[in-house]
Amino acid sequence: MDKIKTENTETEILIAAKEIFQQKGMAGARMQEIADKAKINKALLHYYYRSKQLLFEAVFKSAFSLLAPQLNKVLNDDSDLFEKIRKFTENYVSFVIKHPYLPNFVIQELNKNPEFVLKLRSEKNFPSIDKFKLQVSDAIKQGVIKPIEAEQLFINIISLNIFPFIGEPLLMALVNVDKESYNKILENRKTEVAEFIINSIKNEKK
Repeated sequence: MDKIKTENTETEILIAAKEIFQQKGMAGARMQEIADKAKINKALLHYYYRSKQLLFEAVFKSAFSLLAPQLNKVLNDDSDLFEKIRKFTENYVSFVIKHPYLPNFVIQELNKNPEFVLKLRSEKNFPSIDKFKLQVSDAIKQGVIKPIEAEQLFINIISLNIFPFIGEPLLMALVNVDKESYNKILENRKTEVAEFIINSIKNEKK
């Protein structure tokens, strides 16, 4: 019974923390506010998570544990390279729309806590691009795509997917749209990014 109660309390904390972090970001979130949202006292919250940083990491790991298997499955399934790019982009953008705090958290952690990525890498289902690299190599040999390093292609895909979330305030100002219109732009990124990438690497002579 105590174990179930503990698991339920921790789940409620993570749900509450995710909501507050999404609304206010890491800097704006307060532990008292998270405790209130989880309907527990602050002392109990600190019993489970000694600091806001540790709680933020727990929320991130919880979300990443849902995203990583999806991306890993796409990267290692038997679909062709172009379909793989389409599915990867759709899955990634769809997920980040639901968890908008994740990209900024990754950047923040990379800057001040690079060891955190090493922790993530040791997690089960951490995405592997080995099969993706083989497919890129085969596609080049067959003349389906122009010569490009698989690592460069993968970085291009990730960059085009992630920056619209990291740079949202700036991009909204530059393209002069409100939040509702920008959300539609993000929704369209699910297909726009993939088609842009595919058209840039496709060998038209083939």
